[in-house]
Amino acid sequence: MIFIVRTDAGQTPPLNARMVRKTPAIVPDSAGKTDIFCLGDPEAAKAEGWPVVPVHDGWYADDSGGGMAIWGQGLFWEVRDTPFTVKQACGPEAWPADLRHDRDAVVNVRQAIFRG
Repeated sequence: MIFIVRTDAGQTPPLNARMVRKTPAIVPDSAGKTDIFCLGDPEAAKAEGWPVVPVHDGWYADDSGGGMAIWGQGLFWEVRDTPFTVKQACGPEAWPADLRHDRDAVVNVRQAIFRG
């Protein structure tokens, strides 16, 4: 699972980092902060005292024109050199053992969309 560790610039956690960027200015108290996108267990990182920020589905730009696309609340991700060039990716083969997805599930689309 991908999560963000937000640290002071120059401070690097001993975690599996996939992307590093300056914390965006829109984030309160972002001056001098760095976002490190880590692959691993966010709860273990919290237990070690690292400031963990959860990710949401979307695009996280880096400082050089690329970024990270995330979906599945951090289970699936792609590191990109540009918005269209995939450098690294993680897909369903890396699902945690305790999470299962239904490959052959029948979905009632009408009920799923038009719940009242």
